[in-house]
Amino acid sequence: MNFSELKDFLDEKADVYNNTEFINDDPVQIPHRFSLKQDIEIAGFLAATISWGNRKSIIKSAEKMLDIMGNSPYDFVMNYSQKDLDFIKDKSIHRTFNGEDFAYFITQFHKIYTENESLEDLFLINEEENNFQHSIERFRQKFLGIEKHRTHKHVSSPYKNSTSKRIIMFLRWMTRKDNRGVDFGIWENIDQKFLSIPLDVHTGNISRKLGLISRTQNDWKTVEELDVIIRKFDEKDPAKYDFALFGLGVTKELF
Repeated sequence: MNFSELKDFLDEKADVYNNTEFINDDPVQIPHRFSLKQDIEIAGFLAATISWGNRKSIIKSAEKMLDIMGNSPYDFVMNYSQKDLDFIKDKSIHRTFNGEDFAYFITQFHKIYTENESLEDLFLINEEENNFQHSIERFRQKFLGIEKHRTHKHVSSPYKNSTSKRIIMFLRWMTRKDNRGVDFGIWENIDQKFLSIPLDVHTGNISRKLGLISRTQNDWKTVEELDVIIRKFDEKDPAKYDFALFGLGVTKELF
C-alpha cells in the first residue's frame, strides 16, 4: 500500500473500533464507572498500571481495588486510615502488583491531590517538547518520590528507553477528545497532538507488518519512530490509530 492507501485503511479500522462497544471488554471500562474527575483519574491510572496479561483478569483485579476503596477512589485516597493501609498490604492484587504496591500508590495519590486538583498538573507539556517523554519523567519524580521503593518498577520510564505503554494508554484516555465515548478527554490543558501509540508486542508486530516502523525491538526510540508516521496521517489526533492497530491485532487480519 502507498501512503494514501495505508492512511485510508487505518482510518477505516480506527473508525470501526473507536466506539462504545470497545469499552465492554477493555480496562477502560473501569474509569467509565465514575463521573467525578478525580475518581476517573485514580481508577484509570490504577487500571492502566495493571494492564498486562489477559484483559478479563486485568478488569477483575481492577474491580478488586475498587471494592477495597469502597468504589469511591478519590474519597478513599483523601481519607484512608493506617488501618486501611495495613489491611491492603496483605492483599494479592494482580500478578507482581501486590498489596504493598497498591498501598504505596494510595499514599502517593494522597500527597499529589493534597497539592493538585488533577493529575493533569503533573503531565503538562513544556513549550519545546513534542511528546510525553519528559512529562512522564517529571510525573514519575513527583508521584514516586525520591526514596527508592519496589513500586517504582510499575511506573516505567522513557528515560530508561521503556515504551511506557501503560502510562501512554492512560494519557490517551484522559486527553483525547473525539466524542466517540471511549476516551474521556477531561484534561483541558494538554493537546492530544502530543500523544503516541501505546506500543506493545501486538501493536509493534502489526506496525512492522504494515511498514510503519523498522526497528525490531519495542522501546521508546520505536515509539518515536512510529510517532513520525502516524502524525503524518493525522497531526491533530495521532493516537486514534491505536484503535486501528488494536483492531488489526484482535482480528488477526494481517496474519
